[in-house]
Amino acid sequence: MGQKPTMDGAKAQARALRAAMEADGREIGHSQALELVAKSHGYKDWNTLHASFGNGPVCPVVLGQVVEGAYLQQTFLAEVTGVRELSAGRYEVTLEFDQPVDVVTFDSFSNWRRRVTKVIGPDGRSFEATSDGVPHLVLQG
Repeated sequence: MGQKPTMDGAKAQARALRAAMEADGREIGHSQALELVAKSHGYKDWNTLHASFGNGPVCPVVLGQVVEGAYLQQTFLAEVTGVRELSAGRYEVTLEFDQPVDVVTFDSFSNWRRRVTKVIGPDGRSFEATSDGVPHLVLQG
């Protein structure tokens, strides 16, 4: 049992399971694959897993995902190494940049960051912003 997937992630797992089983000579229906995926994540059945998603906001990233975006207006490619829901619509995410990002805009010195932890909303933007209103962290869709 791993981290709970997103709704789309769970459906993708079911499709992959069906394909793998079909390649192995054992065909199952899509609903049966959904049931198996739900059980693999510790849920009684698909309906229970589906209900657990609710109608509220969804975190825009999952653990292990590679994302693009901008941190303090510096573009990056990073792996999501931590995700924690703080409250409805607020998520603490930790990103490990593939290349360090210089977070200082002065020419006279630099401050390189390899990892950052920020609180974001479902839109992938941090609540903290620079003095000109630009969010510290912006994840690309």
